[in-house]
Amino acid sequence: MKKDTLFIRFLYHTIPGRCILKILVKPQISRIIGIILNSKFSKGLVPLFVRKNGINLKEYEEEKYTSFNDFFTRRRRATRIDITPGHLISPCDGYLTVYPIDKNSTYRIKHIEYHLEQLLENRELAKHFSEGWCLIFRLTPKNYHRYCYVCEGIQREYRKVEGKLHCVRPVAYTSLPVFIENCREYMKIESDFLGHIVQMEIGALLVGRIQNYPCSPKVLQGQEKGYFEFGGSTIIILLEKNRIKIKNEIQERSQRDEETEVLLGEQIGNT
Repeated sequence: MKKDTLFIRFLYHTIPGRCILKILVKPQISRIIGIILNSKFSKGLVPLFVRKNGINLKEYEEEKYTSFNDFFTRRRRATRIDITPGHLISPCDGYLTVYPIDKNSTYRIKHIEYHLEQLLENRELAKHFSEGWCLIFRLTPKNYHRYCYVCEGIQREYRKVEGKLHCVRPVAYTSLPVFIENCREYMKIESDFLGHIVQMEIGALLVGRIQNYPCSPKVLQGQEKGYFEFGGSTIIILLEKNRIKIKNEIQERSQRDEETEVLLGEQIGNT
């Protein structure tokens, strides 16, 4: 995994950087940049972005992109998705870290303690996940930015929480409680083998706009749920106690504060 850029470290670890950051995380800035990246003039950024991130365009559907954001939300030609009942899959391409949730419905990332009640803005829902698992999937700008449902089930609750747009690299979420400050959307799903789960999408610095599709109450494992517009972004999955066994190698790497690279549809645990 690449180290944080000098600019990101400047923003989060210096006093002048924090002053600039207060401006950059405002939704108004996000809207302005979004307008620019949705314009036809932004197409010129695509070749540079492809070269910088080593993106293989043969993996994606052929298309004449009308803007940079049109390219950023491109579709992959084919994706292998594990639909085996009892398997938990990754909702996206990205970098995964798992954290145990304690009996008080909190989890800790370095010295930052996160309370699920604040994350969800729902005390009763937070109690469901006491002593369960919090799975954090971090997407970088070069990742595929479409995502899917991690299991089959019935949609029981949907909520959108307005907020800021912090960076979601570790340098940010180990310095500030960004997950409870950033804009986010989540769905509670009732699954036969997972019980109640929460699948949450979190926006990120500068744009990170979340685009979730309308859906029927029943959702399917591997069904496309939506996509992020430009920006690194995050997906969080909350799991109840004793419902799933996360792969050992993922747990071991997380205990060492290391991320595991995963692909959309890949098995990451089982009942």
